[in-house]
Amino acid sequence: MDLSAILKPEAVKVFSAASSKKRLFQEIGDVAHSAYGLSASDTVEALLERESLGPTGVGHGVALPHARLEEIDKVVGAFVMLEKPIDFGAVDRQPVDIAFALFAPNDAGVDHLKALALVSRTLREPALCAKLRANLDPGTLYALLTESQSVQAA
Repeated sequence: MDLSAILKPEAVKVFSAASSKKRLFQEIGDVAHSAYGLSASDTVEALLERESLGPTGVGHGVALPHARLEEIDKVVGAFVMLEKPIDFGAVDRQPVDIAFALFAPNDAGVDHLKALALVSRTLREPALCAKLRANLDPGTLYALLTESQSVQAA
């Protein structure tokens, strides 16, 4: 599995600002709707429900919100870059400016975990995160994310 299997180019967006975690989730819901046809409100509700179990901010300005949805049949993702970081309740208390949301079917099982591990490994690379933060063009961001995977796989 690589990122191009779960992330469409049109699911990569840059936002100048989100005032809160909830507002970020609403932006992600809109991206999931436009890229995958998912219900924006169901997506936001599922993200908020998962987040209530514990924050998905993994540190170093990165968050990996994720949720299970009835309406999909495979794992899909949305990548959002924020020009202005927000408080996310991350484990290291650093504000978040990179969010990679994953959505999985209710019965995804190991596929959901594999996708989450893949995204986590990818965004744990400081050099990649620096490149992402230096580029605010969605096409370039998509290329960086998917190129990173093919280089690591080689």
